[in-house]
Amino acid sequence: MCVLTAEEIRRRIESGLISNYIELETQLQPNGFDCTLRSIRRLKSAGKIDFSNIERVISESEEISFEDWVYLSPGVYKAILNEVVRLGNDLMAIAKPRSSLLRCGVSIETAVWDAGYEGRSEVLLVVHNPHGVWLKKNARILQLIFIKLCSTTHGYSGAYKFENIF
Repeated sequence: MCVLTAEEIRRRIESGLISNYIELETQLQPNGFDCTLRSIRRLKSAGKIDFSNIERVISESEEISFEDWVYLSPGVYKAILNEVVRLGNDLMAIAKPRSSLLRCGVSIETAVWDAGYEGRSEVLLVVHNPHGVWLKKNARILQLIFIKLCSTTHGYSGAYKFENIF
């Protein structure tokens, strides 16, 4: 396994790795790619998680409308990204919050982007700062780190493949 460099990420973007980004030169980082804020959603209900996903119920959410800036009080939100990611069967990704977000008392929680995943991801945005935070539409909020697998694998085919792109 190895982490992709900016040059390799750029090459793969030309082949479709990421689309719907705002400005390639700003978002491309030495060891990853900065993803940006498309929209924010507030959780409205409890979810249910089981072993087989037969009884799985994802929490309902509602969009918080904003045109430029949005103020978020302390709490938990879903953030939907602008970028659509298309991972090949030889590549996975992990996301980390940008350090500026952490310095404002806000964290991002994510799962692994499995090889073969395609979609516009949702991440959990947690405002810990008791004073809240202001976020601007298209703000860079997390960095995706791409990891090349030792060999190709069977690609992801779960419920979130192609999420938020249709």
